[in-house]
Amino acid sequence: MTAIRARTGEREENRSLGELLKAATGEIQHLLRAEVQLARIETREELARAGDVAKHGAIAAGAAFFALLLLSFAAAWGLAEVMPIGVAFLIVGVLYAIVAGVAALVARERMRRVDFVPRQTVETLEEDAQWLRTRSK
Repeated sequence: MTAIRARTGEREENRSLGELLKAATGEIQHLLRAEVQLARIETREELARAGDVAKHGAIAAGAAFFALLLLSFAAAWGLAEVMPIGVAFLIVGVLYAIVAGVAALVARERMRRVDFVPRQTVETLEEDAQWLRTRSK
């Protein structure tokens, strides 16, 4: 029917309420699809960043594990020259427990910085809702 009106030159102002609602619904659906697509893109970007952090963290942890293992034995055997072997290994173990605690706190803080909420999408949805409220008055 719109095509007929376009051919006859009838103005869009003369469309029926049903046609206007149908057009508005179509526009809202299009807008919501665009918002969902934006949310997907933002989420993928954040997940990629989180994956990159995890990958580098795993590499560092693996290298650190072997280095600490060898250094632990070297330190414990070195201390064993001046004290009992059990006490030397206990001291080294306590030191690594402290290091592990600090590393866990740093990891927790970095994880808090990863944002899984698509902020831009939320802002535009709020703007769209505000626009719809002003248009419906």
